Amino acid sequence: MPHLTTTGTQLSATGAERLGFGVPGYAHPLLAPVEWAELTRPGTPLHWVVLNVDDGPGDRPDPHCLEAAGKLRNAGVRVLGHLDMAHGSRPFGDLVADAHHYLEWYRVEGFLLDRCPTDRADLQGVRRTTATLEAVLDGGHLVLGHGAHPYPGYAEAADQLVTFCGPWADYRWSQVAEWTADYPPERFVHFVHGIPRTHLREATRIARWQGAGTIFFTDRGDQSGHNSAFTSLPGYWDEIVSQIGPGVSE
Repeated sequence: MPHLTTTGTQLSATGAERLGFGVPGYAHPLLAPVEWAELTRPGTPLHWVVLNVDDGPGDRPDPHCLEAAGKLRNAGVRVLGHLDMAHGSRPFGDLVADAHHYLEWYRVEGFLLDRCPTDRADLQGVRRTTATLEAVLDGGHLVLGHGAHPYPGYAEAADQLVTFCGPWADYRWSQVAEWTADYPPERFVHFVHGIPRTHLREATRIARWQGAGTIFFTDRGDQSGHNSAFTSLPGYWDEIVSQIGPGVSE
């Protein structure tokens, strides 16, 4: 069973009412129409959905993505733009330019900063980026897509941190960093692929036990590159929606 990295600390277990979905970004609406339609189904406990047009906002507004984003907003679902930080190598100006395009074209309400650095040395640069994005958004919701536990100071730089992104084989034996116990579950996100249907309830228990408030679980495998497993609907979508329980978008 996953556990904190030190003993003598009470483990965090969130209630079902606090657990919901963060969708890392489905394929283009023309390629995944069923997936995008499912996101507007009433009662689905969605916290947010990432819109990734073309590894970012693309060169011009995409009419199909405009329609998909509009439907989500009308359904009360928070839409985030996808910004790739490339582990800290992406120029600051490029990130801000992409952010402006997302806001102008798709009226996003925040951003997922994918491939965000995790080291202490990169924290100042990430804080500069998130502070600028907060000003551009006039608030909004920021998620740092680390994919692993970062230096603790990152917790003060955004609304949420993705502290796990990877396969079920790693997740089921994973450990949660001690410092995360100082924060509520709504601050942490877990993305897990390759979870068999027979282990779905176990995976949900791990997320609650480790103190994650937002999840995306799928039975798909990561076959063709970064986060490819998350571009389609899990085969057990209806089951996991029922398991977590009805909810409303935040």
